[in-house]
Amino acid sequence: MDRRKALRKTGLFAGATILMPSMLSLFESCKTETRLDWQPLFFTDVEAKTIAKLVDMILPRTDTPGALDVKSDIFIDKVIAKTYDKEGQDSMRADIAAFNENCKENYGDIFINLNTEDSTKVLTEAETNSGKFGSGVWGTGVGPQETIGFYRSMKSMAIWAYFTSEEMGENVLSYDPIPGKYEPCKPLSEVGNKWSLG
Repeated sequence: MDRRKALRKTGLFAGATILMPSMLSLFESCKTETRLDWQPLFFTDVEAKTIAKLVDMILPRTDTPGALDVKSDIFIDKVIAKTYDKEGQDSMRADIAAFNENCKENYGDIFINLNTEDSTKVLTEAETNSGKFGSGVWGTGVGPQETIGFYRSMKSMAIWAYFTSEEMGENVLSYDPIPGKYEPCKPLSEVGNKWSLG
């Protein structure tokens, strides 16, 4: 393996390790916000409504909570506001504007004003036409990678926010806190002395 590639991957891994506590604190701050008093940190009103409708259509409420129930849109707003640089934020605004412009050209109005049938068509076309994530190791692409557009990026962020939310982690998915309950001074006869990791 090339030494530079190894150093770059090590740096990416270290960066991800450093950023993880920040991301967890963003989730904690989303829990306390309610829909009525939420003021986006990054999105304009139309952008926030666009992202909310988009994530709600990707992950609607069924017999499990939907993306809006776990505040995926609020989390996405905070991630973009607090972790994207100016160039990334400008690119996100341009992508949302282009997405809405495409809706106007093909369906006569911006995404939030489209009916369910037209909104579904927009997302079906976006799913078909947007690049797919290639294989990767620890977040680093392996082999040729397609360009990931706005839709696929938002879908990925929505799924990430959804499955890492406290509501999903504790009440929907199987949850087994590790390392488990601390029980000091438990008699060896109750625990047993033969343990295996495999």
